[in-house]
Amino acid sequence: MRGGLERWKRGVESHGVRSAMAYALEGSCDASMRLSSGVEALATYSESAERTVTRFTVTDGSITSDELTREQLTQWVGGFDPESGARRGRDLSSPQADLLLDGTINAPKSFSLVALLHEDLAAEFEALQDRLRERVIRIWQRELNARRGAGGRFREGIHRLEVVELQHRRSRALDPHIHRHLWLSVKVQGRDGAWSNVDSRVAMKLHTLINAEGELAARTDPEWVSALARHGYTLNAAGEVAEVAHAVRPLSRRANQIEANRAVKLAGWRAAHPGQEPDWEVLRQIDRFAWSKDRPAKPRVVDEDDWAQLIRDEIAAIDPMLIEDARRAVGETVLAGLDRELLMMMALVDADQRSSASGGRFSMVDVRAGATRAVAASGIVATRDALQPLIDDVVAGALTEVVDLLGADPDRPQHVKAFMARHVAELKVELAARFDRLNVAGTDLTSDVVGMVADTVGTDALDEGQVDAARVIAGTNRLVTVTGPAGAGKTTMLRVAGEALRLQSRRMVVVAPTKKAASVAAREVGVTASSLHALLADYGWRWGYDDAGMEQWTRASVGDVEEMGVYAGPRRYPLRPGDRIVIDEAGMVDLHAARALAIVAEETGAQLAMVGDHLQALPVGHSGAMGCMARRSGAVVELQAIHRFRDPEYAALTLRLREPVSRADAVLVAQQLEARGEVHAVTHAGAARQMMVDRYFQATDTHQRIALVTATNDEADAINDAIQQRRLDRGELTLDSIAVGMDEQRILVGDTVQTRRNDTTFDVENRAIWTVAAIDATTLTLQNPTDPLDIRIVTPDYAADHLHLAYASTVHGVQGETTDLGVVGPGVGAAGLYVGMTRGRHHNEAIVLVPPHQTPIEVLADVMMRGTPEITLDDSQRAACTELERAARDPVESELAHLDIWIRDATAALAAADARTASADALSDARTADSATPDAADREALRVLLSTRHEAGEVLRARLRTPAPIASEPPPPAVSVAPTPSRNRGLSR
Repeated sequence: MRGGLERWKRGVESHGVRSAMAYALEGSCDASMRLSSGVEALATYSESAERTVTRFTVTDGSITSDELTREQLTQWVGGFDPESGARRGRDLSSPQADLLLDGTINAPKSFSLVALLHEDLAAEFEALQDRLRERVIRIWQRELNARRGAGGRFREGIHRLEVVELQHRRSRALDPHIHRHLWLSVKVQGRDGAWSNVDSRVAMKLHTLINAEGELAARTDPEWVSALARHGYTLNAAGEVAEVAHAVRPLSRRANQIEANRAVKLAGWRAAHPGQEPDWEVLRQIDRFAWSKDRPAKPRVVDEDDWAQLIRDEIAAIDPMLIEDARRAVGETVLAGLDRELLMMMALVDADQRSSASGGRFSMVDVRAGATRAVAASGIVATRDALQPLIDDVVAGALTEVVDLLGADPDRPQHVKAFMARHVAELKVELAARFDRLNVAGTDLTSDVVGMVADTVGTDALDEGQVDAARVIAGTNRLVTVTGPAGAGKTTMLRVAGEALRLQSRRMVVVAPTKKAASVAAREVGVTASSLHALLADYGWRWGYDDAGMEQWTRASVGDVEEMGVYAGPRRYPLRPGDRIVIDEAGMVDLHAARALAIVAEETGAQLAMVGDHLQALPVGHSGAMGCMARRSGAVVELQAIHRFRDPEYAALTLRLREPVSRADAVLVAQQLEARGEVHAVTHAGAARQMMVDRYFQATDTHQRIALVTATNDEADAINDAIQQRRLDRGELTLDSIAVGMDEQRILVGDTVQTRRNDTTFDVENRAIWTVAAIDATTLTLQNPTDPLDIRIVTPDYAADHLHLAYASTVHGVQGETTDLGVVGPGVGAAGLYVGMTRGRHHNEAIVLVPPHQTPIEVLADVMMRGTPEITLDDSQRAACTELERAARDPVESELAHLDIWIRDATAALAAADARTASADALSDARTADSATPDAADREALRVLLSTRHEAGEVLRARLRTPAPIASEPPPPAVSVAPTPSRNRGLSR
């Protein structure tokens, strides 16, 4: 299952209820309608009064269903009982209050294609989704919890939970996309009989397991796999129906065309109706126009039969063999001998790969999801119940390879990220130890010497920070770290430092995490530069992935026979003691590469200098290498002055945008950006996409370079396709010559593209930007957009595998780029916002998707806030403790946790007091073993209190082991066993 979980908010004046009603009763999967008023939709939808939706009620695992009318659905969404009208729990009227959680059962699109081609497969696919729905809502009832108490401190198990299901057959663009929405009401009945809100944060974190369950069902369900096999279909390694997977992208391209048609028509309508927004009927007419434009047959009304036949015709045009009924049946694949150790490692890798944003920490939910996905990919076909023992074994095996940052605690909420893969924890510890050994103190150059060198190089005058950075890099401290924001003049400083090193007969070897960044450094610093991995490869390091997907680093010894020949040792980058390795863009260096580099430095006597910004784009793998070295460097310099921007006021503002000191400061920064006209609010993703497309043409029409930064690759793809299509419509591009790019993208002469793989044969780098100058049968000619004489020739095969449209890109694609303008789309994180807002020399702006309950200022301020970097295991442990403290706990369990902490601290204080007494006795030699000491009475009182508290703890543990009965009314509050502060000296809670 490839769906997300979204929150629907109440909004101002219950705006969210009306939006939900419009969305549910239109039967159209149009995300933009969620933020429309909904009033026009209900007024114009004549049949809405007759329609019902199905509600599923789960009570202790038992599922019943009924139908809700429009009026009942309105009550249900608003938090009322749809039959009696009674309010469920407290009235949460805040615009920020959750109404429901929308989970999507979203299977691979190839499933929709085969369902369209075969009626019996359509029925089997519906049955598969029915089985998955029942499993999902049972998991929700069993594993979610309600929040109670002030601030939602306590959790309560769920007795009754309700879900409304919406079924959709296609997307708004009318391409086949069978999927379902499960609307989980936030109002749930606890095991004590009371109604309150579900813990939405837990639900969001649990959704990785829900998605894994969907993947498991799609790939292992015996009935579904057998049905596919009867028609000659099989599932490939990606979980798609192998025989039709190649048709998915062409159909999606048609969907992108429909989106482009829709955007043009919608823009025309708004231009003709200034100050108005289209109602549902207008939007429906626009959708139909967008669907029918450029088709041989243009239906006035799209009914089910017309739509299905048109899709079949398009499938036939893509591949006529796909509509052939005669297809040989295939046998099912059942794997008898599964490699459970491999599955265990796959589960661990899956959980670990999702932990980069949390410093390498993951939760029990992540492990279970990883185990479920591993079993799904194993090729086994079996019922869900039969698979559970295998999944349990895989989970147990994976947990033998983790470090528990909080210690064993069976009552810990499963969504708390307190595990770390053992190899990652060991890597962090080893890297810190290596940097400690390398940290040999030295001396820095003087400012006068740096100034004289700067004069000889002919650079602009260096500011104080640049001088300090050049002093330490050209000095003799073994480890040096230079951090600084975008546009701080790091490359100018490096030119001076490089010349100062040359004058000392020392080499400066510049490397970067990517070949593209290395090329930028070489061009701007004026030295030979390479990727960090090229240097490491020269010293024998090799890397790849094992069968479980885990990254593996090995090292060749001199004389080893390899695929490319006999390894003869380093040849391209011979290092001597005193040479300075400068790692540019060091914030993107991952832990594995940093460890290998530290070993090379130890062996060669080279010195290291990390130069970059840990607050910009992070590495694809585990981050923290730059922060780890910064804590252990003999010299650390923080650059502050900004040189990139023409506007000094904006330059100062970017420093606060980079790292606001507080939420209040982030709000002030957002307010200043809005006042400067650099923030644009939109109400739905389509409007944001359209605005980014418009900004591109506004920039290029005035001959300015622009960077469009998106949150995801999918969003970048949609914008790329829309820009290409509009350029075609404007006559800037033609279809005279066409090449095929990655994911079957259409590449035309004049397109802006990005090479996505380093290739020495063609001399191209990953993420380098080019303009397509020519296309013929055997080659594509690529031209550097800033240097027309810089030409590369690649083959159609390279293009099909590694060439991508690049009008828009994610943050990693624009890292290191400098343009005239920068535009950041919604959904990016703090690093993406900062990087995007610092690309343009002249102007930068952010497009903010604003829900009904928030303002653009609030949304932007939220994006700016960063978590605390987790560099060491201690950092990770503190972060896990903080997350645990924020999690809702069972009331008795919470009391027990506080009691255990008190007992632990009191025991430690008592032991310390005993130790002091024993030490005093030994030194004075004047007391007997039973002599009284000044604090003896206090210590004895503490022993008695400890005994009492131990007994209280056993009582609480007994209560935890006893299941609570379902009560018709909330029980009276339990008597709290709150620890009382001790008056004994040295005891702290």
